[in-house]
Amino acid sequence: MSESWADAAERIGIDLHLTLSRPGSRQAALTHALREAVRAGRLAPGTRLPPYRSLAADLGVARNTAAGAYAELVAEGWLVARQGSGTRVAERAAPPAPTRRPAGEPPRPAGPAHDLRQGRPDAGSFPRTAWLAAARRALTAAPDEAFGPGDPQGRVELRRALAEYLARARGVRTTPDRIVICSGFAHALRLLFGGTGGAGRGPLRGPLAVEAYGLAFHRDLLAQAGVRTVPLEIDEHGARTTELDTHRGLRAALLTPAHQFPTGGSLHASRRTAAVDWARTRDALVLEDDYDGEFRYDREPVGSVQGLDPERVVYLGSVSKSLSPAIRLGWMVLPERLVGQVLETKGLREAWAGVPDQLTLAELLASGHYDRHVRRMRQRHRHRRDRLLAALAAHAPHIEVTGIAAGLHALLRLPAGTEAATLATAARLGIAVDGLGVFRHPAAAAAPVTDGLVVGYAGPSEHAYGAALAALCRALPPDHG
Repeated sequence: MSESWADAAERIGIDLHLTLSRPGSRQAALTHALREAVRAGRLAPGTRLPPYRSLAADLGVARNTAAGAYAELVAEGWLVARQGSGTRVAERAAPPAPTRRPAGEPPRPAGPAHDLRQGRPDAGSFPRTAWLAAARRALTAAPDEAFGPGDPQGRVELRRALAEYLARARGVRTTPDRIVICSGFAHALRLLFGGTGGAGRGPLRGPLAVEAYGLAFHRDLLAQAGVRTVPLEIDEHGARTTELDTHRGLRAALLTPAHQFPTGGSLHASRRTAAVDWARTRDALVLEDDYDGEFRYDREPVGSVQGLDPERVVYLGSVSKSLSPAIRLGWMVLPERLVGQVLETKGLREAWAGVPDQLTLAELLASGHYDRHVRRMRQRHRHRRDRLLAALAAHAPHIEVTGIAAGLHALLRLPAGTEAATLATAARLGIAVDGLGVFRHPAAAAAPVTDGLVVGYAGPSEHAYGAALAALCRALPPDHG
């Protein structure tokens, strides 16, 4: 019986895509195809090629044809053949020519010398060893059905682990059947309001109250879903939730109670109660964005608003700050009546959050490694914050710093009218940092407006952090008082 292509591929162990389209003999065509694959970079220096007998069987040519092509390319210096190690692409093979930039296309700017943008954990702090070990344990123990079409609600292993963790660490009252896994906060908003991917079929409608300072990306996402946002002013006690009753037609309010983004305060207890009372009275909902609730430094973590009334609060979280934004996993803790509606919007199969990552996170939570990582990062972030405060005290004591009790960023309040000039100076010094003004809701009242910088202190690597702080202090306006 003749050997099939699949049988040959199994025996060869190496797939090599070649098209023998050049006119002439089969050997000349194969020699040309191999030479061009090396020249173009498809076969990198050091790449091991299949034995000539296997290549001949794969391509349907005579063994002598494949052997002759290899011999010719070895003689030309494109390939090397050594006893015991087979035939490989020569290390001195010419690399592909660099792609030329089209005429008129501007060069790509280099990255900043110092990246102090908010919302960026240090990529080097990801717990690779713990994640790999958890993945190995989780995948070994996973049932076969875990590798079929994904459940849109999320793996039950992860929902169980989250229900236990959130109750213990964040004061959330829930059961696994009221948790829906998503790929992050933005995905949760799309599912709730029917934005991109939801085709306008989300269970919630606008208008939506939001804090006067927040991410423009989230406001734009809501606008694309046809949701009008109504700003609530911010002061030292957080959002003024007592204003909710003054706006007609509101059905929901989006808040960051544990650590207001980006000003940094926590929502006062009376305002938490006011928000929940408003939701009960108006048959409305509070959406609680707990984006960095684990990272509190100077006192005990502030518990979730959801714990006050699980039927009136949607709790939203993710691992983007605690682990990495590269792990696309988040969760919604929903009132019972919303679970089915959100799953209907999401669709019959999980298209966003991969099962292997869900199983790995579940194992990380259940084993306690997630807690240990959070505690370790809490200490690290606090140390980073303290270094920022020390540098400012030494070199810019006139700059007030707020929002430092928690999170991964601090707000540096600048003298009135100096924000734009400070950002320009920072850019000249190679500092990437956000001004407070970009977070202000465009429909918010003209006053009160504060100039400031939102400084992320978690992102730079340890060896680069000192230089970043020194550059930041040079960028700040002098004391004219």
